[in-house]
Amino acid sequence: MLKPNPDLAESIYKKCMGLSNWYGVIPALWPNAKYVYGIMTGSMEPYLKKLRHYSGHLPLISADYGASEGWVGANIDPTKPPEEVTYAVLPHTGYFEFIPLEKPNGDESENNASIHYIESEPVGLTEVEVDKIYEVVITNLWRLGDIVKIADFHNSTPELRFICRRSLVLSINIDKNTEKDLQLAVEEAAKLLEGEKLEIVDFTSFVEKSTDPGHYVIFWELSSDASGDVLNSCANCLDLAFADAGYVGSRKIKTIGPLELRILRKGTFKEILDHFLSLGGAVSQFKAPRFVSSSNLKVLEILRIPQLFTPVPPMVADKENKWC
Repeated sequence: MLKPNPDLAESIYKKCMGLSNWYGVIPALWPNAKYVYGIMTGSMEPYLKKLRHYSGHLPLISADYGASEGWVGANIDPTKPPEEVTYAVLPHTGYFEFIPLEKPNGDESENNASIHYIESEPVGLTEVEVDKIYEVVITNLWRLGDIVKIADFHNSTPELRFICRRSLVLSINIDKNTEKDLQLAVEEAAKLLEGEKLEIVDFTSFVEKSTDPGHYVIFWELSSDASGDVLNSCANCLDLAFADAGYVGSRKIKTIGPLELRILRKGTFKEILDHFLSLGGAVSQFKAPRFVSSSNLKVLEILRIPQLFTPVPPMVADKENKWC
């Protein structure tokens, strides 16, 4: 059994007190560390900014590309930043096919899950083409739902760049916003917190359809309390940050109501993690849900516990957009 070590505790305390806003805490406490290794793409990408802050000068190395269905690819150039990493497919771990995805004529938007792609027949591992995008299929059974771009070939195996998950997150009628769209909106609104020295601990979302019109609800857990004025500005910024044409048009004609920002009590996402573990899940497999469906009653119950959040009055867009 571990015993108290006052000298070590005092040493850690002094090192942490000597830091500026915890910058570089990882190399400060582990001076022999050479790098930070972990999953840093997909739903984990929102944590990169905070991880870079804590890791200081240490490089971030993105882990290999895997899924519950099997191991997919290896990061063969760990010197690349996580945003640019590619994964060489491991052909011996499973039988891989790729569904070609083409944009409809006239669609100039960036590659994302909200596009209604035109699918072709699956092609084999050696038949993919550089700069084309595909959905990954493994062992003829499972569509992973991952959209990838062929960045290059490593010998005869393709190198994949992860684009996004294909599933939609937020949609009320003709609007289609993905996990990536939500992430970008949250990052934009989070800039308003920097001047207050506040951080978003984690976030999720919900589509409220019990009201007429329906609207998006964004849940934030913050590092500390924020003023009402700051939160109102954040809610307004979030609403404006969703650039999907269906959302913008629906907001203008009021078929979607103003976005609502709710601030959660500290420890809320820890409760969601505890719920996940109580169902038999492994902590290494946990990903904070970026969208909570109406059927996920337990998580909604955690998010809606009385006094758990401070509702922020829905804000409207600025005068230039004239949404409301």
